[in-house]
Amino acid sequence: MFKFFEPNKIFQITSRAPKYVLFLFIVVLSVGLTEALFLSPEDYKQSDAVRIMYVHVPSAWISLGIFSSITFLSISGFIFKNKNFFLIAKSLAPSGFVFNIIALVTGSIWGKPTWGTWWAWDARITSMLILALFYAMYLISWRIYESEEKVFKISTIVTILGIVNVPIIKYSVDWWNTLHQPSSITLTSAPSIHYTMLVPLVIMFFGMILYSLIIFLMRYKTELMKVKIKMLYPDAIAPRTKYFNAASTATARSLAIAIRVYKDSDIISKPK
Repeated sequence: MFKFFEPNKIFQITSRAPKYVLFLFIVVLSVGLTEALFLSPEDYKQSDAVRIMYVHVPSAWISLGIFSSITFLSISGFIFKNKNFFLIAKSLAPSGFVFNIIALVTGSIWGKPTWGTWWAWDARITSMLILALFYAMYLISWRIYESEEKVFKISTIVTILGIVNVPIIKYSVDWWNTLHQPSSITLTSAPSIHYTMLVPLVIMFFGMILYSLIIFLMRYKTELMKVKIKMLYPDAIAPRTKYFNAASTATARSLAIAIRVYKDSDIISKPK
């Protein structure tokens, strides 16, 4: 069942894929920005301020999607005792956190001309801020614990607690009286947004997905390299300590070994 998640196979993919995904990302982003900035119409109330939507909304969607994904991967990894699921989740998390912050910042910028304030303790804004805190806790858990078993357990608990917030973000505009308007795009009905705005919004969404994929591929490849280095040279990566000089020495030694592993190791198969 999990043969497609074997590290050696995915390592080959992560070694080849980024350059192709990068090219596709540049094309899609160029088309999306052209549509969003020049071809899409102004809003009759918000004027050009509405163009922030083309960054704000896709960023929010992606941050929610990635957190849902890392929750699923963490729970699956914990149930099936599959370490690779945790590595995939760890590699996805930074992109999700960045897009969460982008959604908060662009929402604040958009809120000033629309609502007359940079920040309001609106239900959706507050719940997005809470999601950013869960992202931060998840990433920190990977930094402060040395034991893999403890990291896997704590990070899974964080995602389980955090996933409760995702439907709150989604349905907050329906459950409470908020500054945000009801959702213009739902799975159960036709979009209420005009197609001249919907098309660039969808294009920008796919462009940001491609960007997230590029970051994921690079970070996941790095995680696989760390695993292989630890397997081949158990003493190469020193335990985390409060003394930065020890960490710096270990980093330099690990980098040199990583280059050797990539070139010479039979455990990590080179792309053919």
